[in-house]
Amino acid sequence: MNLSTHYLGFDLPHPLMIGASPLALELDKVKRLEDAGASAIVLPSLFEEQITREQNGTILDMDLHAESFAEALSYFPTPKDFRLGPENYLEQIQQVKKIVGVPVIASLNGTTPLGWLDYAKQIQQAGADALELNVYFMATDPAESGETLELRTLDLVKAVKNTVKIPVAVKLSPFFSALPHFAKSLESAGADALVLFNRFLQPDIDIENLEVAPAIELSTSLELRLRVQWLALLYGNLKTPMAVSGGVHTTEDAIKAVMAGASAVQMVSAVYQQGPEVFTKVLKGMTEWMSEHEYDSLLQMRGSMSLQKCPNPKALERANYMRVLTGWKLQFE
Repeated sequence: MNLSTHYLGFDLPHPLMIGASPLALELDKVKRLEDAGASAIVLPSLFEEQITREQNGTILDMDLHAESFAEALSYFPTPKDFRLGPENYLEQIQQVKKIVGVPVIASLNGTTPLGWLDYAKQIQQAGADALELNVYFMATDPAESGETLELRTLDLVKAVKNTVKIPVAVKLSPFFSALPHFAKSLESAGADALVLFNRFLQPDIDIENLEVAPAIELSTSLELRLRVQWLALLYGNLKTPMAVSGGVHTTEDAIKAVMAGASAVQMVSAVYQQGPEVFTKVLKGMTEWMSEHEYDSLLQMRGSMSLQKCPNPKALERANYMRVLTGWKLQFE
């Protein structure tokens, strides 16, 4: 059974890899992930604010808010809140590269093409095999159009590509207004892969203490549906390979992602819940399922349920939306 895949220029034995998370901060855990079968290691994101703060001695946004009221300072993490600073991050890349034989993908989380991009070159020099650019930006300014936001992201990708020679993946949110067009633009800008999707952390409201409370929850398989839909819609329209991130917990989840068009499958929440051995479990399950259903290779299966090849392509579009709503009946006494 051939489960090999091609992603970010790497020939991988299978598509299952660890996504960006603190799981890659401890070297013993990194080695366990590789031993359990992870085909690549994506390091946690280093934030633009961490780098600019170290360069300038402060974060610009923090200064701006501090002029309004002192409590605003508490909105931003202090340097000690970050497990790895910029210098430590480079050392982590070097240490991880020493103990694993799989590709090591660094991750930068940024939104503006500023001087911090020089750090991308340092990441390359530290030995990272590739870079995942995590574009985590929530549009909140009414004066800023969607086109402006897209152009800013494209400029960022172009700047990174002009800075490094290693492959660059772009991790996106699902909130761009015309995602297929934007995905093509990212491909033209030089993106070597797209990762669908970033999970925006949504805060909760404490109604008793009248506070906005940060909240983080692990994903579930339900979150995969949005990703499967967009993988299926984009597959075949892009030459750029795509990875799925978020919602993959089981063998069935991984198979769905590949059938929709994913070349790589990133797992994080499932590893937190089941341990690194989940890679072994899902990989075994994929092999058995493919054998039972007479698939010879992952390539044969990839994209088989995309918009271009799906037996019922309307199920991915608006027509099915109307049929489902009109055909669904609520049963109650």
